[in-house]
Amino acid sequence: MRLLLVEDDAALAAALIADLNRRGFASDAAVNGEDAAHFLQTSQYGAMILDLGLPDGDGLDLVRKLRAQADPLPVLVLTARGDLESRIVGLEAGADDYLAKPFSPDELVARLRAILRRGGTYQGREIVCGNLAFDTDNTQLTVAGQSVAVSPREAALLDLLLRRTGLVVTKRLAEDQLFGAQDLLGSNAIEVYVHRLRQKLDAAGSSVEIVTIRGVGYLLRPAA
Repeated sequence: MRLLLVEDDAALAAALIADLNRRGFASDAAVNGEDAAHFLQTSQYGAMILDLGLPDGDGLDLVRKLRAQADPLPVLVLTARGDLESRIVGLEAGADDYLAKPFSPDELVARLRAILRRGGTYQGREIVCGNLAFDTDNTQLTVAGQSVAVSPREAALLDLLLRRTGLVVTKRLAEDQLFGAQDLLGSNAIEVYVHRLRQKLDAAGSSVEIVTIRGVGYLLRPAA
């Protein structure tokens, strides 16, 4: 899953991105509200982690704009404003949760997973389909109880497909989740990872299949 981190403290942002990456979350980083708005217009994210004290304004203005557009993107506010009144204002503006600095990375990830569960985009630590089981915390895949090695981007693609089992994942969404906003993509980048993942699932005797919906995207379902 790809996140958008909006944080103007470069050192904190780098540490957070490294920690989130170790836990299976890829991230794009914006340093102000203008950059964040651009990322949101051009890419799709699973959630946003948002600092409020941004160089070009209040981060809550970004939340208000999202909610005014009926955008349900989960938002975890991360800020030095930890008093009760500020938390209430943040939640009423449309934030899904509020974590004051300083904070524990473990608590941040726990809260992030909680809001993803509430939004229906996160199904718990292990997702099972047929004889396939995927540990979302450790990005570990097993088929019929046997471990199958997958690359980080193959794991991200599988994670995306499993969360939407039986539903079409558009090519655009897959590109946004697998690749950062700064990545240069070949025209067949997603097709390459779909092909590799199919090969590994087939070789392992998986009882699920990845179906191509021509011109739209892909879906994962139990094999017929």
